[in-house]
Amino acid sequence: MNPITRRGFLGVIGVGAAATTLGACAGTGSDSGGNGSGGSGGEGGGGTITFWSNHPGDSKDLETEIIEAFQSENPDLTVNLVDAGKNYEEVAQKFNAALTGGDLPDVVVVSDVTWFNFALNDQLAPLGDLFDEAGVDTDDYVDALLGDYVLEENNYGVPFARSTPLFYYNKDVWSEAGLPDRGPENWDEFAEWAPRLQEAIGGGKHAIAMYDGSNYMDWTGQNIIWDFDGAFSRDWEPTFTEDATIRGMEYVKKLNDDGFLVVSADSIVEFGSGLAACALASTGSLATAKANANFEFGTAFLPGAAEKDSCPTGGAGVAIPAGISDERKLNAMKFIDFLTNTQNTAKFSQGTGYMPVRKSAREAQEIKDYLEETPQAATAIDQLEHTRPQDNARVLVPNGGRRIGGAFDSILGGADVRQTMQQVQDETAEIIERQIQPKLDN
Repeated sequence: MNPITRRGFLGVIGVGAAATTLGACAGTGSDSGGNGSGGSGGEGGGGTITFWSNHPGDSKDLETEIIEAFQSENPDLTVNLVDAGKNYEEVAQKFNAALTGGDLPDVVVVSDVTWFNFALNDQLAPLGDLFDEAGVDTDDYVDALLGDYVLEENNYGVPFARSTPLFYYNKDVWSEAGLPDRGPENWDEFAEWAPRLQEAIGGGKHAIAMYDGSNYMDWTGQNIIWDFDGAFSRDWEPTFTEDATIRGMEYVKKLNDDGFLVVSADSIVEFGSGLAACALASTGSLATAKANANFEFGTAFLPGAAEKDSCPTGGAGVAIPAGISDERKLNAMKFIDFLTNTQNTAKFSQGTGYMPVRKSAREAQEIKDYLEETPQAATAIDQLEHTRPQDNARVLVPNGGRRIGGAFDSILGGADVRQTMQQVQDETAEIIERQIQPKLDN
């Protein structure tokens, strides 16, 4: 198989595979009211900017505050904030439905998994010229985060609510277990700690909480698999049945079988309520943990990340639909620039725990105050240098995340590890062969 790079693939693949993924996302999503219920209306409404968001990190109040400030500075423009779904997938479903007939938004939240399908299908606007026309200082964005949205040397998104997973730990339980005040250096060390943590936290509770397979275990689980030197794929070669990958999956299964692991839709809830001694959760969960935990907690790099650069990036950016007027696109870019400027990314980071997306934000007084008040937040910024691009099998193969998450759920439910991983291997290989490889061969 041609060992083409991720960016190379994004430069050559056509719309076939992307359309397949989008077809699997058919549906109307969830519109729970917001400050409006639809788009700006065809090609008109140049003075109204409709922003579709799932309010990452419970950020609706923050988004509203930023919108009010934008409208104050731009009295000729109005921003209509729409609840477009409870998560990134529902926003993608709603956007996909609008593409087949309906009012398009001016700005839409797109995740690490959803943006490129729309871009490949020419449904997101390239932003290069708009950056220039709106006077956006792209050099101030964190390079790695802005670069995540590049296709054929043009950006199709701007970082907004960007995250990595973090290791959250309860310092009281750590002390009770006689452990050093830090995260485990790797997952082997955590296995040594788990029985002590379980004993310290007590019956009916668990040593560690993680997302379940329907809620981003396919994202955070990459760190565990990478720490065992496995992968879901290497370039375009699926590696679910590789011995190292199997060892990583068996490790997760053993944590579960031994009673150390609890999985749920949101692991930070288990952690913040004191039902788990530690958790893998998004940086965007930091504000929730701080608000709900009645104990002192710390954050640490993911196990193995410092040694193996095994932390996946994630979260979401914002994009502009291709099918709206040039006037609306320019207004949308002006709003995006304001939404993600130094002050507002600092404010958003302070309010949610997501990473600031501007280089200058690290020196902003808001961030300095935030890091002084919430030193746990510095972990996410420091861990950025230990990130790794996600495996193609999760983020580029159609329905990859759903397939991998389902495998985690099945294995934790008692399914045989090798048989389950062989099934995922075969399904992924078939999709690559039929939908992706023909594009690589052209």
